[in-house]
Amino acid sequence: MRILAVEDDNRILADLTLTLTSAGFHVEQATDGEEAWFLGDTEDYALIVLDLGLPGMDGLSVLKRWRAAGREMPVLILSARGTWQERVEGIDAGADDYLPKPFRMEEVVSRVRALVRRAAGRGGSVQEIGPLTVDMSRMSVALNGVPVNLTGLEYRALAFLVLHRDRAISSVELLEHLYGDNESRETNAVEAIIARLRRKLGAGLIVTRRGFGYSISGEPA
Repeated sequence: MRILAVEDDNRILADLTLTLTSAGFHVEQATDGEEAWFLGDTEDYALIVLDLGLPGMDGLSVLKRWRAAGREMPVLILSARGTWQERVEGIDAGADDYLPKPFRMEEVVSRVRALVRRAAGRGGSVQEIGPLTVDMSRMSVALNGVPVNLTGLEYRALAFLVLHRDRAISSVELLEHLYGDNESRETNAVEAIIARLRRKLGAGLIVTRRGFGYSISGEPA
């Protein structure tokens, strides 16, 4: 899934990007408030990790502008400001969670995963659909209890379909969440990933709804 990490400290930003990428997310970056506001206002992200102390426009102002414009993606605030008053201000401005600095990267990943699941209406980290089990905390997949070995892209595609199983996902939407705004990627890249998933999980598990996209059926055969 596609995430925007907004942080002006290059070391922290690099650590966030590496950690969240290793956790199965596609991470894009912004280092100042103006850039963050523009990306969050014009692109679709599963979640945004937002530092408050940004140059150009502070993070709280960025968040307020997103919410005023009707942008509803989950936002996890990171800030060196750790008083309860400042946390309340962030939540009141529209943040979904607040993590004071210094923090452990493991906690960032845990909170990001929880917020993404919550936004999709899924509570637990283990998602079961028919014979398919996806453990999103371990990034593991099993079919009828037997582990299935997936590549990073295959897992990310499957996890996105599982989280949003109540609707069909278009090739374009899936492409954006796998590769971001890389215009060199084409929808046939998504078709190739879906084909590999069907070989590994069964031809009937992922259904093509002509004119709408892909959805999970829960039937492997």
